[in-house]
Amino acid sequence: MEDSTVYFVGTAGAGKSTLCAAYDRWSKQHGLSTVLVNLDPGAEALPYQPDVDIRDYLKISEIMEEHGLGPNGAQVAAADMIALNLTELQEELGSYRGDQILVDTPGQIELFVFRQSGKHIVENLSPGRTAMAYLLDPFLARTPSGFTSQMMLAATTRFRFLTPLIPLLSKADRIDEESLDTIRTWAADPYALETDIMAESPGMDQEFATHITRVLGSMGVQDTLVPVSSQDNRGLDELYMQLQNALGNADDITPEYDTFLGPEERESW
Repeated sequence: MEDSTVYFVGTAGAGKSTLCAAYDRWSKQHGLSTVLVNLDPGAEALPYQPDVDIRDYLKISEIMEEHGLGPNGAQVAAADMIALNLTELQEELGSYRGDQILVDTPGQIELFVFRQSGKHIVENLSPGRTAMAYLLDPFLARTPSGFTSQMMLAATTRFRFLTPLIPLLSKADRIDEESLDTIRTWAADPYALETDIMAESPGMDQEFATHITRVLGSMGVQDTLVPVSSQDNRGLDELYMQLQNALGNADDITPEYDTFLGPEERESW
């Protein structure tokens, strides 16, 4: 497998860092080498040891003190400063070799997705084959409107970066099976989602609800929704396969990984 870069993206509290750590462990257990990159200068503690860490160059506390900014202002300033420090990050990253580069993005999604600096980072930090692993908060996704809102944000992320995007239902071990089945139904059937949106919000304009769900369905963002868990490793094998498919490596499975697939799974590949 050629080197590829995976950005873990999602709203604050969705579990980006813990999933990044879990996927790193899973990858190494299956014979894949990884390089871990932390792009969150405000992270106080991480569940993994990053190989490349933006905090070696920028710290929120220092930005606040030097520029007289509050926490939010410092985060905004840091988002742009990361882009300005990109050469140093590129040089450090270039000293590592791995099958996968795993990038943990800032907790505040708007700082990475909507500012031009985020697009600049994705295009230049590790040019080449890149994909987004987009985490949905499972507790927000349990209602039709919450699920739809998060999928719209995922679609916006895909639009901003123009890279393959794999939607992940994070912390799947923490929601009941009925809710999980319902979310899967919404992801697979825009008509079912539209019906449940109208039932949840009877005052919503039918045409508006139809347009929203049909647009999401036509973009295919939610078609590959993968429930994952950093606690029991649920869905990490599916995440790997979806990433390989998105990055054009569908025929490239390492021998170590192949031994963990059953005959039917190997045949499907």
